[in-house]
Amino acid sequence: MTAEVSESGARTGGPARRAGTWAAVVRQVPARLLRLGALGGLLIAVGGVGAGAVLRRDPLLTGSILNAVRYGHGRDLATAVVFVGVALMVYSWVRLGRMVRAGQVDGRGVVLAAAAWTAPLLIGPSLYSRDVYSYLAQGAVALHGFDPYTNGASVLPLSLGGNVASLWQNTPSPYGPLFLLVAKGVVAITGDNVIIGAVLMRLAVLSGLGLLAWAMPGLVRHLGGRTSVALWLTVANPFVIAVGIGGAHNDILMVGLMAVGVLMVLDRKHVRGIAVIALATAVKATAVLVVPFLIWVWVARLSGPARQRFFQACLVGGITFAGVFALSTIVAGVDLGWINVLQSQTPLLTWMSLPCAVAELLYHSVGRHFPGAEYEGFLDFFRSAGMYVLAAVLVRQWWLARAGGVEAVRRAAIALLAASVLAPSVLPWYFTWTLALAAAFAWKDRWLAVAAGFSVWMVLITLPDGTIVARWHYGSANPVVWWSYLAVTVLVGVWVGRALLERPSMWSLLAELRARSGDPDRSGDEGEPGDPGRSTKVAEVVEVIDVADVVEQASPDTGRPPDVQGIHDPQDAGDDDVGVEPDTAGKKRGSTGG
Repeated sequence: MTAEVSESGARTGGPARRAGTWAAVVRQVPARLLRLGALGGLLIAVGGVGAGAVLRRDPLLTGSILNAVRYGHGRDLATAVVFVGVALMVYSWVRLGRMVRAGQVDGRGVVLAAAAWTAPLLIGPSLYSRDVYSYLAQGAVALHGFDPYTNGASVLPLSLGGNVASLWQNTPSPYGPLFLLVAKGVVAITGDNVIIGAVLMRLAVLSGLGLLAWAMPGLVRHLGGRTSVALWLTVANPFVIAVGIGGAHNDILMVGLMAVGVLMVLDRKHVRGIAVIALATAVKATAVLVVPFLIWVWVARLSGPARQRFFQACLVGGITFAGVFALSTIVAGVDLGWINVLQSQTPLLTWMSLPCAVAELLYHSVGRHFPGAEYEGFLDFFRSAGMYVLAAVLVRQWWLARAGGVEAVRRAAIALLAASVLAPSVLPWYFTWTLALAAAFAWKDRWLAVAAGFSVWMVLITLPDGTIVARWHYGSANPVVWWSYLAVTVLVGVWVGRALLERPSMWSLLAELRARSGDPDRSGDEGEPGDPGRSTKVAEVVEVIDVADVVEQASPDTGRPPDVQGIHDPQDAGDDDVGVEPDTAGKKRGSTGG
């Protein structure tokens, strides 16, 4: 809180990041935050044994006394343990975020905290989703010689297929050939052992988080943000850790590859960047949305007439993308049947999909009172309308991105957000698509608080067993209970946003000053009016308060301490980066909007 400011106004102190060693990084992150967050992750993993998306056919607990944690009061207790773990992780994340905003923790410190908090979840049960069992089943379908794009888990023995949610038993795989190859490889190693298979699948997904952490400093260098903030929003986010890694969602692998591909294009490695985006698309189709925007980045750097530059980038980029994707398909031993699967309407309904929300609200409030009105008709109409609106938004954002550069990436992030909310079916982890790119831009304080509150809200509206709270129907459940729970989750999100922006009180500053003076018990330490020590202590109080104001009242565009008198410390240009050189272009980071 008390980084020193030189006479010229440049910030000369700061966290231990200047030492450049991991020992210094460990010292800059309070051990208490590391322990609390790790304890939170451990409690989530332990509680998940009973409250998570547990195996229906468990070779370890079935028939033992421990199986009691999955039913009745045992399950209630396990659920409470998970929520306590989430609370500890969220608290640690908010405190870390305040230190990041104050410039006390750099990007490497954030990565250290994220690693400590994520580690306990790696060998835990599946959380917040049963998707990992579907991944294993789809890999087994391909491994056993069936076509995963026409057959569901129902063709498998119960050891693998029996753990897939009933909704997806007969649903073919909607994922790309590269991810099917990964799933097939995991099943080839683990066989019918679903527990080890789920752990290996989570490790495969974790590689995507590693790629995201590696790419983020470079994206920040181009997009104007701040590395520590971007990493705090992504790799250390409880939403990404608990839901993304805990649920072993392939979206994390996709966004990791996508971030690396975008960085390569921004670094003028256009062909390689498009190739990596093709690999991301071969994991999940959503990544293809960024390709047209990256074409504009490429076009802006070519020479010659505009039309010639456009066709040149499209031709080379299209050949590269098609070649890499075709190679992935051949190696995986599948065809393009997943495209047909994507075109089919999913039976899953959530309010996070705006078309579904509008259809359900209008039908249940108005439509059902009209003779002949059918719920399916409302749903089909608004889902189709949502796809038309999405197409219009994508085209408009693409056209507005034709100047290339940073603006093209910003428009790509908006396109991913539109796809997240206008798709026929939306799940919480879909919002990691936008977060992977948007985090690298400069964030105003209020929007950073909104993102933090929204992230925690997304964790809470998904119960540990995978139940999505943001639904209209809950069978025999009391709707009052569900709506009350939703209200509580919103209040928690608001608290998180406010807590992130909270400034230290005058009392905490005075307490810090007394601690520094070595005599915290004395309240009359100011001395007599004529005491020469009195002016020194008063000056120290003023210095602490003034410097705290400099640290806490960050610039509105970046959240960084403002440069006094317009003078910027040259050593600060890249001090947040995780193993990446400073921006040699001399561009002021944070100059682009977030």
